[in-house]
Parts: sequence; structure tokens; C-alpha cells
Amino acid sequence: MALRTLLKAMRNAGGRLARRAVPTALLLLAAACEPLPAAPPANDDGPRPHSVWVVSNGWHTGIIVSRDDLAPGRVPEAADFPRAAFFEFGWGDREYYPSRQPTFGMALAAAISPSPAVMHLAGLQSLPRPVPERLEVLTLRLTAAGLDRLTASIDESFERPADGRAQSVAPGLYAHSLFYPAHGRFHLFNTCNSWTARQLAVGGVGISPSGVLTADDLMRRLRAAEGVE
Repeated sequence: MALRTLLKAMRNAGGRLARRAVPTALLLLAAACEPLPAAPPANDDGPRPHSVWVVSNGWHTGIIVSRDDLAPGRVPEAADFPRAAFFEFGWGDREYYPSRQPTFGMALAAAISPSPAVMHLAGLQSLPRPVPERLEVLTLRLTAAGLDRLTASIDESFERPADGRAQSVAPGLYAHSLFYPAHGRFHLFNTCNSWTARQLAVGGVGISPSGVLTADDLMRRLRAAEGVE
């Protein structure tokens, strides 16, 4: 998400400062941060009776899971949305992602300096519908074991106090959504789309998360994977 803003700003900025600062900052980050190691995809054999969904608006991706597919006690924050039939999970920079008016400076800071993360949790009453050139929704089929691993990994992404569930830190982007503290550090080589790719690989989707930075990176790999509609 912040990466897309940076690239757009580089195209649109007319000042010499913006043209010089971004390439320099990215070079510094490239020297300081190595790409995160990625575990190989966990490919499962056997029937795939369970569905999850990946949604992309062209710059950010999220994972949607049915309430019925969350094991008891998993993602306790879901109780904040008692009427939801589905939950959408998205991970990102703690300052940039929740902002209603994200700026070029915020995007630059998020990219060049590893920063704390948040989880965006949205309670949905129905699945979103694809909108040509605006919103893409893919259906992914998982085994029972893959679904269990995926939802466990998402659950572990929340940063919680020892004695309870996470408390929201900001209003969400939708009418029924909230931001919560999350584990991990956001930076240029560890984006919202990197997080989505790693969760899917844990769940047994046949893609490698290595090198996934943008939404286009991820969706292109998913369209070519088996068990994806």
C-alpha cells in the first residue's frame, strides 16, 4: 500500500526534493533490509472442501474467512462484530494504513524505516462482489488441515496482552471494521501483500511468497495456481 503511494508520488512529484529523496531512501533501505525468508508453500494432498477468498483493490490485498470456519477461541476479536458472517483480514503499517489522509511523507517513512504493524479486521455480512478494474475477488479451495493452519497463522498475527484479546487502536476503513495491534514490522520488503502471500502459503495454496511486494505480484501468482477460481 505504502509502496504504491511512493511510486505514484515519484511519477507525480514536480519538486527536485521528491525526485531525489525517494530513490536515495530506497537505496538506503535496500542496503539495510534483506527480504524476509519465506517458508516453502505447504502443499496439501486430498479433498479441498473449504473456501477462503482473497480480495484486491489493486494496491492492497486481504483474506476473507467465513465465521463458521474459525475454530472456537480463534480470533477472539471477531466478537466485536457479532452479526458478521465473514471476516476480512489485512495487515499493514500502524501509522499509514489507518490514516484517512495518508501523505507522501507517511508512505516514505513506512517504506524506509521498519515500523510497527496493525491488523485491519472487518466484519462482513456477505462476500464482496468483483468490480471490473476496481476490485478483484478470488476463491481459494483449502483442505481441512490447510484451513486450520491458515486461521491459526492469522490468529497469531494479532498482538495481544497476556491476559486477553487485543483492543482496537483506531477505527477501521469500513463501517464495520477496526484496527488492532499486530506482530511484525512493515517496510519496503515486508508489505501488506507479503503478509497475505505468507498466510496463503501456510494454508497450502500453491504459491511461493518470495518476492511478493505488490498486489499485482500476488494476484498474478494466484490466478495461475491450482484450486483458485
